[in-house]
Amino acid sequence: MSTLEERVRCKELLSKVKTPEECIQYFEDGLNVGMSGFTPVGYPKVVPIALCDHVEKNNLQGKLRLNLFIGASVGAEVEDRMATLNMIDRRWPYQTGKNLGKAINSGQIRMGDKHLSMFPQDLKYGFYTMDKGGGLDLAVIEASAITENGDIILTGAVGAAPEIIDVADKIIVEINTGLPSFEGMHDILLTDLPPYRKIYPVTDLRQRIGTPWVPTDKSKIVAIVESKLPDNGRALRGTDDVAQAIADNIVDFFQVEVKAGRLPKNLLPLQSGVGSIANAVVGGLTASPFEDLTVFTEVLQDTFLPFLDSGKCKYINCTSLSLSNDAFVDWWKNFETYKNMVMMRPQQISNNPELIRRAGVIGMNTPLEFDMYAHANSTHAGGTRMLNGIGGSGDFIRNAYISMMHCPSCRATKNDEFGITGVVPKVPHVDHTEHDIDVLVTEQGLADLRGLAPIDRAKVVIDKCAHPAYKDYMYDYLDRATKATGGHHEPQLLDECYNMHLSFAQNGTMRFWEK
Repeated sequence: MSTLEERVRCKELLSKVKTPEECIQYFEDGLNVGMSGFTPVGYPKVVPIALCDHVEKNNLQGKLRLNLFIGASVGAEVEDRMATLNMIDRRWPYQTGKNLGKAINSGQIRMGDKHLSMFPQDLKYGFYTMDKGGGLDLAVIEASAITENGDIILTGAVGAAPEIIDVADKIIVEINTGLPSFEGMHDILLTDLPPYRKIYPVTDLRQRIGTPWVPTDKSKIVAIVESKLPDNGRALRGTDDVAQAIADNIVDFFQVEVKAGRLPKNLLPLQSGVGSIANAVVGGLTASPFEDLTVFTEVLQDTFLPFLDSGKCKYINCTSLSLSNDAFVDWWKNFETYKNMVMMRPQQISNNPELIRRAGVIGMNTPLEFDMYAHANSTHAGGTRMLNGIGGSGDFIRNAYISMMHCPSCRATKNDEFGITGVVPKVPHVDHTEHDIDVLVTEQGLADLRGLAPIDRAKVVIDKCAHPAYKDYMYDYLDRATKATGGHHEPQLLDECYNMHLSFAQNGTMRFWEK
C-alpha cells in the first residue's frame, strides 16, 4: 500500500485522486478561493504551482484572477508568484511577499486588512462574498491525512482552514506525504452563528475542547492530490544588539513586576509576535530565572524550540508552526517530545479576545512606530503604503493583562545613520490606540504607561524610549504644542506633527531640522 493510500483512510475518496494539472479545471476567472496556511506553513503547494504554470504557459496573465482568502500569509512560491502573474483580484486578511506588496500598493490587488481573530468568523458570516451568497466557490487545503469518515487532518498550521472548509462549495485536498503526519496535534472547534455561539471552555492551556480533525462534508471533496513539497519556511533573523537590549529591558520589567506582586513567579501565559525582537525576547526568557512558563500565541517561532528544550517553557498553544527550514529539522528530530508540549488551535481560538483576557495573557508585539501618546502604527509606512497587515497584534494588545509594544528607537537610512525614528509626535496611521497599550519598549529603555495621563505619558515615552538624536526635538515639540493649545488633553501642532514623515519621503531622513 502506498503512503497516499495509507493517509486517505476513507477509501471511497481514493477514486478522486488526481494530478495537480487535472485540478486546473476547477479554477476560473472571478472565483472566491480559500486556502489553508498561516505564516508560510500548512499551505497547498502543488495545485497552486500547477495553476501558475498553466497561466504562464498559456499567456493568461490578468485573465484568470481569483479572490483569495487565507488565514494569514503563505509561501512566496504560491501567492507572490500569483501576484507576479496578475492572478489575484482581492486578498484577505494578511500577506507577505515583495511582489504581492507591490501589487497591493499599486492598486492591482485589492487587499482588506482585518484582525486575525475576526477574519474566520466574518468569513463564516458571509461578509466577504455577500454578492455570491456568502460562501466560497473552492477550498484548496493541505492535509496530513483524511479520516475514515472523510474528515480532514491538517498539517503544520490551522489558521482559518476549518471555516474555509466549512463554507466552501468544493474542496481540493493536497495530502503531503513528504512530511510526517501531524495527527493528534490539533484541537478544532468550528465557528457557530450568533446568538447561539458556544463558549470556549479553556481555563488551562492543556484542555482540549474540540476534535483532532476538521469536520468535513466529504461529498464536497472533488479531488485528492499527493504532494511531497516542504513548506517554504520563514528564515530566522539573527538577534542583534538592539533586539537583545529590548529583550533585556522586558525581562528586567518582568522581574520588577514579580517582586511587586503584580505577576506570579511563573508570570502569566506569554504571547510574542514574529520577527527578530520577538525571537530575542523568547531567548531572553530562556536564559532568565523564570520557570514553569506557558505560551498562548499565534505562531511558534524558532527560538521556542530551545525554550521548550530548556524546561523553562512547559506548554504552548498556537495556530501555526512558523519555523525556518533548519528549525523544522530539529522539530522532526524531537517530534515525540514536542507533540506533547504543543497544541495547535484555529486562529479564532488562538487569538480569541475573551480567552486572552481570561487567561491574563502578556502580549508583546512589534509596531512600525509609535507616538509620544502611545498610539501605534503596525501596517502603513508613511501612513499610506501597506506593509503586511495588522495580523493578530490587535487581538492581543487590546485584551492582554499587560500590553507591550517594542521596536528600535531608530533605524539607519542611506542618507542618515539615525534616519528613521520609532518614536514620533503623531503616527500617520493608527492600528493600536493609547487606550490599549500599557508598556512601550525600545533599546533605550522601557516606558510603563499604566495610570498616566497623556502629557505625563508623552514625557515618559520621550525620556525612556526616544533615541538621543531625536529626544531634544521631541521635548521641544511637546513643550511648544502644550503652550500653543493652552494645555489641551493631547496637544499637537497640526502644521508640524507629520514633518518627520514628509522629510523622510523627500530627503531620506526624519531629522528635518538637520541641514
